[in-house]
Amino acid sequence: MPMKIGVHKLAMASPADTAELRAQLESGAIDPRSVVAVIGKTEGNGGANDFTRALATMCFAQVLAEARGEAVAEVEAAVAFVWSGGTEGVLSPHATVFTRQEDQDEPAGGGRLALGLAMSPDLAPEDIGRMAHVEMVRAATERAMADAGICDPADVHYVQVKGPLLTPARIADAGGRGAALVTQDPNGSKPYARGAMALGVALALGEVKAENVDDGAIARRLELYSSVASTSAGGELTKCEVLLFGNSAAAVGEFRIGHAVLADAIDASAVKAAISDAGGAPVAVFAKAEAAATLRGRRTTMLSDADIHYERHARAAVGGVIASVTGDPAIFVSGGTEHQCTPGAAPIAVIARV
Repeated sequence: MPMKIGVHKLAMASPADTAELRAQLESGAIDPRSVVAVIGKTEGNGGANDFTRALATMCFAQVLAEARGEAVAEVEAAVAFVWSGGTEGVLSPHATVFTRQEDQDEPAGGGRLALGLAMSPDLAPEDIGRMAHVEMVRAATERAMADAGICDPADVHYVQVKGPLLTPARIADAGGRGAALVTQDPNGSKPYARGAMALGVALALGEVKAENVDDGAIARRLELYSSVASTSAGGELTKCEVLLFGNSAAAVGEFRIGHAVLADAIDASAVKAAISDAGGAPVAVFAKAEAAATLRGRRTTMLSDADIHYERHARAAVGGVIASVTGDPAIFVSGGTEHQCTPGAAPIAVIARV
């Protein structure tokens, strides 16, 4: 039977706030057993010590477990939770809940939103930011594409990957075993982790050639990239979660997805292009943000500010530009674009109601 994806955006008063989720479950607007993924923004710092992400997962999983009559561990194994910390500027804390069900409607022309999910095995600390990390995401992306019922990579518009980074405990574990790591810096491991995951997506979708990707390329050879990957790393995860979105002729429902490339942090035209590509009224927007020392010939202080991390500058800037176009500040904007579009550029995807 055809796949039907539901998209439900919920406001959050805090990282632990599940009031809107409970209300949607109680009203029947969301069938708890149909929930397959949650992507959201929390008001944490977005760094290696951002515990708001784990808190939000725990609270959402508890509510879903109660509603589904399952254990929390069962929910966490079945539902992909992707949280990005940092709601700087106008960005509004929120969660987008995705449901997936079979439907008897006849597919409409042009395709409708399809969603595939896959998880990698647990990563050892010494694998993070290296080829083992790349290959795990490549394999998971291929499984997610099959799960979405999409055969042509051209129909894929957004691949969200969340995976682990190095934490002090993982660094100590590796040291105790004599295992060499890509870095000894937890926050410094983020570019390697994000880059490895993006290259895994690029390999799976045929955007780069396998012979060009090795340990030395990760977070260095930035001319190798995916145009649809969006990757984030957090200390709350031990494996990689892959959520692949595209349009399928076999899917039904009221949503489509489109994408574009932000040439820089103030590229409002790309926001409009992504909306046009989706072909309807925007419901959810997912973008990456990258800081730059110069912007259209003007100097910025993003990379030289000792008080505010450059990722926070970038998220605030990009969020303001997108909200100015959509009129909705509940936007998923994540920092760090290693191997995600050409250097200086960033991906943006829009889910629209058609």
